[in-house]
Amino acid sequence: MINKAAIHTDSAPDAIGTYSQAVKVNNTVYLSGQIPLDPSSMTLVDGGIEAQIKRVFDNLTAVCEAAGGSLQDIVKLNIYLTDLSHFPTVNEIMASYFNAPYPARAAIGISQLPKDALVEMDGVMVI
Repeated sequence: MINKAAIHTDSAPDAIGTYSQAVKVNNTVYLSGQIPLDPSSMTLVDGGIEAQIKRVFDNLTAVCEAAGGSLQDIVKLNIYLTDLSHFPTVNEIMASYFNAPYPARAAIGISQLPKDALVEMDGVMVI
């Protein structure tokens, strides 16, 4: 039997469309894309790419915790960057949020993200 539930936390930005922050199906959690919005103001964080990457990881952390897991439970992470030259910065900051074994990952260069963010991430977590 499939057990499906929407996940929501006030510690991450509210959905800005017709989607849930995450959906849990049995022991798998599908994390919607997070951009670097401050959850309290719903505005992009200041400080450039480093601040945006950290905010995205913080938002993902909040959603993972609301689902009963942590970043360490992410098995697949997708990273979308408007400038792939920022990929080394993603790797550096990611190392402070994750421990080995790291999740499977894709990094994709795209032309634009919602609200003109520089980075967005989504993933799959198994708990």
